[in-house]
Amino acid sequence: MPKLKILSGEEVVKILKNFNFEIVSQKGSHVKLFRMKNDSEQILVIPNHKELKKGTIKAIYNQAKRYVSEDELCGYFYSN
Repeated sequence: MPKLKILSGEEVVKILKNFNFEIVSQKGSHVKLFRMKNDSEQILVIPNHKELKKGTIKAIYNQAKRYVSEDELCGYFYSN
């Protein structure tokens, strides 16, 4: 069974940039990412912490799955 990776906020932002998300703003330690796809605004907010808790990483993964296929995301968030 794949194991959830421990990631920083910066690493998660880099992962999502691979899927054409761009930073549009930052308020405190939270970074807002945005992309337009098929006339739909897609927004994700990522806490920019040195190490994210596993529950936070899982929540970000689940939110990102709404916009990016699970097959494409899985390798970035889970290790074998």
